[in-house]
Amino acid sequence: MDINAVNRNPQALPAVASVIPAETAAENRPVIQAVKALNGTEMFGPENELVFQKDAQSQRMVVRVVNRKTKDVVSQVPAEYLLRLAEDLKRS
Repeated sequence: MDINAVNRNPQALPAVASVIPAETAAENRPVIQAVKALNGTEMFGPENELVFQKDAQSQRMVVRVVNRKTKDVVSQVPAEYLLRLAEDLKRS
């Protein structure tokens, strides 16, 4: 039996999430706790939460206020247009 005939279309394996070193995780812990505490107080409203996230295109950290139900971005720092402008300038 030829087992190679089963999958003649080699496909890329799914990306594996990178492991965060214990040292980095320990450094991030106070920030994570502070964000959870802020979200617990509903400082941004009962329907919104604070989210720190890396922008996929620019690889820069972004702070967003996001609606919990719809996942719509209410506000963002730095603004989206500034991230794109920085990327355009970087390419020039």
